[in-house]
Amino acid sequence: MKPLTGAEIRQRWIEFFKSKGHAYVPGVSLVPHDDKSLLWVNAGVTGLKKYFDGSLLPPSRRIVNVQKCIRTNDIENVGRTARHHTFFEMLGNFSIGDYFRDEVIPWAYEILTDEEKGFGLDPKKLYITYQPDDKATLNLWIKCGMDPDHMIPMESNFWEIGEGPCGPDTEMFYDRGEEYDPKHLGVQMLRDDIENDRYIEIWNIVFSQYNSVAGVDRKDYKELPSKNIDTGSGLERIACVLQGTKTNFETDLFYPIIEATMKLSGQPYEGDNLMSYRVIADHARSLTFALSDGAYFSNEGRGYVLRRIIRRASRYGKKLGINEPFVYRLVPVVVELASCFYPELEKNAEFVAKMIRSEEEKFLKTLTSGEEKLREAIEGKNTLPGDVAFRLYDTFGFPLDLTKEICEESGVKVDEEGFAENMKQQRERARAAREQASSFHKQSKDLLAFDKPSEFLYGETSCKGKVIGLFVDGVAVEEIEEEGDVALDQTVFYAESGGQVSDEGRIEGEGFSAKVTAVGKAPAGQRLHHVVMEYGSLRLGLECEAKIDVSKRLLTARNHSATHLLHAAIGEVLGTHVDQKGSYVDSEILRFDYSALSRTTPEQLRAIETLVNQKILEGIEQKTLVLGIEEAKKLGAEMEFTEKYGDVVRVVTFGEFSKEFCGGTHVSNTSDIGLFLIEYDTALSSGVRRIQGRTSFGAYQYLSQKAQTLSDLSAQLGGAKDGELSPRVASLKQEVVAKQKEIDSLKSKIASASAKNVGEEFETVGNVKFLCKSFEGMGRQDLLKVGDALKTRYPDFLILMIGKSDAGVSLVSFAGGEGAKKLGAGGAMRIACPLLGGNGGGRPEMAQGSGKDLGRIGEVANSLREALK
Repeated sequence: MKPLTGAEIRQRWIEFFKSKGHAYVPGVSLVPHDDKSLLWVNAGVTGLKKYFDGSLLPPSRRIVNVQKCIRTNDIENVGRTARHHTFFEMLGNFSIGDYFRDEVIPWAYEILTDEEKGFGLDPKKLYITYQPDDKATLNLWIKCGMDPDHMIPMESNFWEIGEGPCGPDTEMFYDRGEEYDPKHLGVQMLRDDIENDRYIEIWNIVFSQYNSVAGVDRKDYKELPSKNIDTGSGLERIACVLQGTKTNFETDLFYPIIEATMKLSGQPYEGDNLMSYRVIADHARSLTFALSDGAYFSNEGRGYVLRRIIRRASRYGKKLGINEPFVYRLVPVVVELASCFYPELEKNAEFVAKMIRSEEEKFLKTLTSGEEKLREAIEGKNTLPGDVAFRLYDTFGFPLDLTKEICEESGVKVDEEGFAENMKQQRERARAAREQASSFHKQSKDLLAFDKPSEFLYGETSCKGKVIGLFVDGVAVEEIEEEGDVALDQTVFYAESGGQVSDEGRIEGEGFSAKVTAVGKAPAGQRLHHVVMEYGSLRLGLECEAKIDVSKRLLTARNHSATHLLHAAIGEVLGTHVDQKGSYVDSEILRFDYSALSRTTPEQLRAIETLVNQKILEGIEQKTLVLGIEEAKKLGAEMEFTEKYGDVVRVVTFGEFSKEFCGGTHVSNTSDIGLFLIEYDTALSSGVRRIQGRTSFGAYQYLSQKAQTLSDLSAQLGGAKDGELSPRVASLKQEVVAKQKEIDSLKSKIASASAKNVGEEFETVGNVKFLCKSFEGMGRQDLLKVGDALKTRYPDFLILMIGKSDAGVSLVSFAGGEGAKKLGAGGAMRIACPLLGGNGGGRPEMAQGSGKDLGRIGEVANSLREALK
């Protein structure tokens, strides 16, 4: 076994899989940009979803990566155990419809055991778990050289999250020996899934080969046409094993941070101090990486997660006797450890340290007094009331998990339900305040009275300025330490209006930096920049520099100018009678709503799209005219009749092709747009349609996705060329129609045969012929055909049929004569469906429904018999 450094482990992983034909794809930012459902990137595969779902064409069907991850769902365990972390690195290798089990298991065995290419682990110390039904995995591991006695079947070895791709997985464990097994339980700890420090999980391979469907037994899952491999190996765990350390925290990934903290505290790394040092080392890594990737401290979402992390670290620093800001001093240590692989850390180090120091200073002001209040509140009590926990959060900035940790040290529980109720009430108050302050606080007397002049500088991307107004929830303040609205004497930030979103960026100065997340207008028209402080605070009169996000501004400008060209093109193709009904423009898309009495044809859409691209290629210069409104009208410029214009207006022109009243930002020449395409055209409401389009890089991404779809279709059609796809699909459709006719004919014959077979199963209840029957493999349409054949047998009847197919459980009922009078098909359905966990209804003669629990069919039959008597 080679004692490799963390950096060497990363590199060896990448080089090994590159030798197996994998393309190295760098990990993505910790801050998810394309998945708003995630706070953080938390798995190795997260950044590759766009390749697995076909959104983008992958650089290779074989990918190797190293992905930064953050998980904080069990933050309270960080420092308590040997391996819990908020930040970690996941080593991964992936197959997107390429190799599968037969390749990945031998490779796994090779990299784990090979001295030269891999990690040189002793195979005798490896233990492997597998899904009991997955005999192929069992046999392949043994073939590679694994001891059969070290192969552990585990029912839990099946990866499945909701509906969609799923499959068995196999996990690799390393045996660290008797030293970590004080009760001498041995491999039984693995078999019984007991948390332990002896057998360390170092890798997991998922065989994504089935399609999970709700309500379907796992044994009946269908195989995926394209099977994938998804693996994950924790760098910190591999390092612990290869470096022979007691926990992950003694590896070279953490211990230099602990050593730096020891110099600050003067306390040894032992006994009661261990947890404090480990918490600080872990949290310093999380903060440095997350802030460097663009996250920032706030009271919501990921910003609040970071706030929890820094405050937890500060509190454990205080336990070590560090009573001043110190975590920011660990940033250079983290950077030195990781910048060889993550060079962006070095570039952002100074800024990150400033953010952390500012946050530490704010919290340290209240930490001591808050902890004193908490100690007083729990003295002699078993439970801390929820309202007290909330007051600690609201007044002293104590996150709930920090309060719980302090209480736990004294054996006191926290009324979390009471805390949640107080939090809910605060959110309702905040929501009401936001609603009251909508449209930038039109009812706010402070904003209404705010009349200091402010100038917007068109065409500039940064400028010097001075703070002339500060507001929090519409109330004028002298200083902003957390979040609020800022007015400057001059600014380059565009405020949201005319369908265009606002700019984003930063306001910076000596000792402070604020992230601008949105810009609106005060009642008197001044730009109000909504800011979240990254470090320092904003005060009235401060000199600053306002800087927009130039890349977002340019992308938005391209989309806005393209919207003008689109408007003009629609007028030429569809007619000048077409009116604009609205628009929306941001850095990713453009939308244009227009009046239409009928559907716009594909030919018309192609003509519109072509005309816009022709104007882009012509390279028409953009000119902005500032004119009196009457003079502007004489130019024939387009204007929105729902907009209110002043006496002087801006008119944006692209030659004679497009002239519009507009206060937005634009490209200087149509050629700057690059490319325009229409993504879709759809009806929005009666007489109004919407076109959504993309330009430049957004258009490229859309076309790339289309290319991926065509490539996949081509592969499924036997490698057909693009020009052959349409006729091949048409031919297949004809075949499908013909086969469907054959299937329908066969189903009719089967239905007749089924009706004949079950016809003798009718029983007489009162004076009604009754049949309650289940059919395996039959769907709703099949049941209807059987019922049509059965219902002609008797004049007085009630039939209930239950079918189970891939689509689920279907119920169909027919009734006639006395059967319809006594209960009816609809009545039968109202009795049967609730018993089977479903719902349904219908007419006396015929009814339909659905169910879930087939175990109560006998009870259904008995209930129907009773109802017929």
